[in-house]
Amino acid sequence: MTDQPLSVTEVSAYIKALLDHDEVLGQLCVRGELSNYKMHSSGHHYFTLKDDGAVISAVMFRGEASRLRFRPESGMKVIVYGRVSSFPKSGQYQIYVNNMQPDGIGALYIAFEQLKEKLLREGLFSRERKKALPRYPRRIALVTSPTGAAVRDMIRVLGRRFPACEVLVCPVKVQGEGAAQEIAAMLTYVDKHQLADVIITGRGGGSIEDLWAFNEEVVARAIFACTTPVISAVGHEPDVTISDYVADVRAATPSNAAELAVCDATELRAGLQNVRNRLVQTQLQQLRERRTWLESMASKRIMASPYEYLNERSLLLSMQEQRMSGAMASILSEKRKQYVRLAATMDAISPLKVLSRGYSMVRGDKGVVKSASAIVPGDRLEVRFADGCADCLVESVEKKEK
Repeated sequence: MTDQPLSVTEVSAYIKALLDHDEVLGQLCVRGELSNYKMHSSGHHYFTLKDDGAVISAVMFRGEASRLRFRPESGMKVIVYGRVSSFPKSGQYQIYVNNMQPDGIGALYIAFEQLKEKLLREGLFSRERKKALPRYPRRIALVTSPTGAAVRDMIRVLGRRFPACEVLVCPVKVQGEGAAQEIAAMLTYVDKHQLADVIITGRGGGSIEDLWAFNEEVVARAIFACTTPVISAVGHEPDVTISDYVADVRAATPSNAAELAVCDATELRAGLQNVRNRLVQTQLQQLRERRTWLESMASKRIMASPYEYLNERSLLLSMQEQRMSGAMASILSEKRKQYVRLAATMDAISPLKVLSRGYSMVRGDKGVVKSASAIVPGDRLEVRFADGCADCLVESVEKKEK
């Protein structure tokens, strides 16, 4: 101990040196619960670790944070790896974290569930947007590794089931650094240039780390953006990836994807043969029916003696003519009698007929005069007789008393 006073900076530097040179604090593994988790715009992550008895500040710089497979959140229990040191400017000690993983569950599983929930909310798994596979594709693109067993299996199955379909192998990395970006770029290229009617993307089985490229968001969004139907064929049947959820069709294995993409040519030929047989049978049945009809027609008397048929038709025509003539004569006679009756009736009620018996008809300015009360002295009247008419001047009117 010395009487010489130390500066705050010197004390802070001494404490920092002690922490930095401590073997335990230099390589530390700490279990705790995340609290106040914040991602700064610089890319650094700031948070605290806590348990029932204490709290420790922590920081994870951008380089280390970019390698995280999952998205840390407050309340999550984690295990962090790093070192303890102090930050002289604030006088606080904190953990400088270089790696982090969920406590009790894998980081990849957390990342898978987080991305799955995000894309589900955005509608990337919606059944309504999934496209149907064409019945008879002319070309199929295989976006996969060109050297794996999966591509050989798919080519073999496609060649056996539907040899008429072209197969386009689009080579990409399917695991490791940059694999997801290669897969996404190839999917976009094949779809943009319309190189195929169906796209199959996938790989053979492996660990979750091996299959992880097909759990990346960039691949999921590339599949979703494709206008060409996409089949996802990743791993074995129990393996499920984000690509399986987004794709239009999910296949259990790459071989199964090839089976789903094309029909079986053998079954197709059998179906065509069945249709051909039915057409032949239908035609034979129609020929038999036509032959029976012709034989029936040949046995008719008209075919043996056409003139007799014409004579019968001529006789029938004459009979119809006679019936029509008789009917018309009867109708004319009835109409003539009706005309005579109507003419007699009209003649009987004709005004001229009345005038011929000595009567006359008087007309004034307002029409036929029917009453003496309708005229006054000085009116001019027209008196019509059967053989002519006369203009008269009314000098006086004598009305009959009622």
